Amino acid sequence: MIAPIPGPPDWSLDWKAIDAGCPWLADLAGCPQAPEHHAEGDVLVHTRMVAEAMAAMPAWRALPEGEREVLFLAALTHDLGKPATTVTESDGRIRSPGHSLKGALKTRALLYRAGFDPRKREAVARLVRYHQLAFHVLDRADPRRAAYRASLATRCDHLAVLAEADVRGRRAGDLPELLEDVALFAELCREEGCLSVPRAFPTVHTRFVYFRAGNRPPDVEVYDDTVCEAVLMHGIPAAGKDTWIERNGEGWPVVSLDQLRAELEVDPADAQGPVAQRARELAKEHLRAKRPFVLNATTLSRDLRNRWIDLFADYRARIRIVWVEAPYATVLERNRRRSAPVPERVIEKLIDRWETPEPEESHRVDWQCA
Repeated sequence: MIAPIPGPPDWSLDWKAIDAGCPWLADLAGCPQAPEHHAEGDVLVHTRMVAEAMAAMPAWRALPEGEREVLFLAALTHDLGKPATTVTESDGRIRSPGHSLKGALKTRALLYRAGFDPRKREAVARLVRYHQLAFHVLDRADPRRAAYRASLATRCDHLAVLAEADVRGRRAGDLPELLEDVALFAELCREEGCLSVPRAFPTVHTRFVYFRAGNRPPDVEVYDDTVCEAVLMHGIPAAGKDTWIERNGEGWPVVSLDQLRAELEVDPADAQGPVAQRARELAKEHLRAKRPFVLNATTLSRDLRNRWIDLFADYRARIRIVWVEAPYATVLERNRRRSAPVPERVIEKLIDRWETPEPEESHRVDWQCA
């Protein structure tokens, strides 16, 4: 546990203990917010008010203890990305573009290094990632698609609770409108069958194609024309990807970026263009032959994964992401024992940029925690 979670009978918040367990909260002090939306003050003031508001909400109190813990930590971390993204524009407007994604990355890194339970960590980080959706989903070109995507990654009913607390923990003139937006988001998800569960699709291939294509209906099954399987490894260096391949790789050929780095004499801290190009050439050979294979790489960013997934999909591969994870201390210890360890500064940078796979990215995501 990072911070004490309010509980019955009085549901009070022990801010002294919370501040001791969450020293990163201090980083929020002094970070300005747009006064028209946050007249209450800086991000730390707002965060405290959101946590207090959540602790007072009957919907939050009614949840099981583990779910209350996840949501309360999401309340504490939901704006953790603001200090790194907040800008004051030439007209005096204060904005924090991209703070949800930045906050999710920072939350994941903090909780990972702290040894927090991985599944709860991901639940917290993904609530942070999508915490603004309830306010804006109806403004999207395709609100249902946005809600479906969120439902695959997190619980939309939990998003609604977090969003309501986010509204109640501020001072602004548009609070009734924002609360209505939250209610409409929850109703949309309820109507679409994805309020407390992931949105269902006829097949995993239908789901995969739906999120890649433009105007396909979600409930019409897509013909599965895949011709081979491509496994994309995901994990921090020394997390155990090689071990997983040895035990579960079924003897399939492996395109290993570590091996290619050694062959091409490219340092892990240097530009990886030549390594990626060679890996792409080898992957294409397997794909053209309709041969199943494994791509062994870190693929910690979604952008990097998408490049590989686009390639695999172009050759009609069925795509499986295998996410292998080990505790922070274990990763550092294993890396130090390697004959060619990755510089720890590189590992730390990778952890800070770590975007874990979401279900709609591929046909299947397998997650193995050591």
